[in-house]
Amino acid sequence: MTDKFRPPLALFPELSAAQITLVREDFVMIEKRSAISGLVFYRHLFTLDPSLKPLFHSGIEAQGRKLMEALEFTVATLDNPAELVPILEALGRRHVTYGARTEHYTTMTEALVLTLRESLGEGFSTAAEEAWRRALAIVCQAMLRGAAEVEHLKPDTCPESNPVALAAIR
Repeated sequence: MTDKFRPPLALFPELSAAQITLVREDFVMIEKRSAISGLVFYRHLFTLDPSLKPLFHSGIEAQGRKLMEALEFTVATLDNPAELVPILEALGRRHVTYGARTEHYTTMTEALVLTLRESLGEGFSTAAEEAWRRALAIVCQAMLRGAAEVEHLKPDTCPESNPVALAAIR
């Protein structure tokens, strides 16, 4: 897909400076225990959808490291969508080859929110959850936009842009 046919970056959910700060502050806290946070995420992911487990061929510890590295880059570049979105689109294209389907993005979002809630406890405020959900909607939409280049997936199935999907996970 050429750039002239791409929807503008403005179509992604916006994050305020305060929301970006909340996401970054939370990430600092979970990054301190990144190995554990990665494992907690995959426990939640496989509890929410056990059919996802066969999609992972490497060890969960390695997957957890990859997840935390991807989150670190995402959090660091939330205020720079021109840098972030192309990387996420490429990640979405790769995930098609791993067997990722549209509905998995909603599951990923919920698993990560559950991970944050468990890891941060009372420190995970309602405002922080809203900020993370918006940030994850950006991730989801960009990855699905990339995936759509190799498969006919619809970016509007991300929870933040689809009220029905958002209601289903809350």
